Formats: sequence, C-alpha cells, structure tokens
Amino acid sequence: MKKNLKRYRAFLIAVFFILIFTAFNMGIGLNALKITGYSFKEMLLVIPPIFILLGLLDVWVPKETMIKYMGDKSGLKGILLAIFIGAWSTTKIPMILFEIASLGTKFAITRLLIDIPGIIIIAFILSKMISNDEVKELYRNAEKLNA
Repeated sequence: MKKNLKRYRAFLIAVFFILIFTAFNMGIGLNALKITGYSFKEMLLVIPPIFILLGLLDVWVPKETMIKYMGDKSGLKGILLAIFIGAWSTTKIPMILFEIASLGTKFAITRLLIDIPGIIIIAFILSKMISNDEVKELYRNAEKLNA
C-alpha cells in the first residue's frame, strides 16, 4: 500500500489540489479537470504508437546490426545514425503535434531547434568521456544479451 502511495504521490497531490480548487471555485476546478482529461486523451494517442514503433525496431533490426552500424569502427555512418536516433527520439512527429496543440507553435519549434544541437553536443561529450575499456565492456555486455 505504501509503495503504491509513493508511486502515485504526484498524481494524488494533483487530485488533492484540483479538489481544493473545485471547493473554492467550481469553474476553476471543472476547467482543471477538463484540461487534465484532454491532456490524458492526447497522451493516450501519442504513447502507444511510440511503443509499437520501438517494439518493431527491436524485432526488425537485430542487435548485431545496430552494433555493426554504431560500433567502434562505424565512423561517420555511426555518428549520423546515433544523431538520427537521438533526434528522432526527441522530435517525433506525434510529440511535436502534441506540443503545438498543448503548448503552442513557438514552444514546439524552439524546443526542436534546441534539441538537435543539444544531441550533437551530448554525443560529442560522451564520446570524449567514455574510455576504451568502458566501450569494450559495453560490447561484452551486448554480446551477453545475444547469447
């Protein structure tokens, strides 16, 4: 019971505040419920396709292929593929549409323009921070998953 309360703490706090708002001002409370319901519905339309696409990627593209194209000797091809996967994961079309509808076009485009260079910078920093021994360990762990 305690574990569930802790897991859903943010949700329960939100429900508590919506109830407080409703008690003091019915209009604000009902508007908050309406916005919450709309956001929940939008997320239900966005999340399942993402999980389906990730599952299909996992089934259709073997781990060996990903290692081959993103491994140590992949060069520019590996860098571009890594950037593409990173960019795709943060700039998905359904997410952009959701952001435009919920937060506005200006926000969605600003986030998109910040994310792409951010992904490149993070990839560069990680490539400098990870030692060859750590990379070899990652490969060993990946091979264990395939066995």
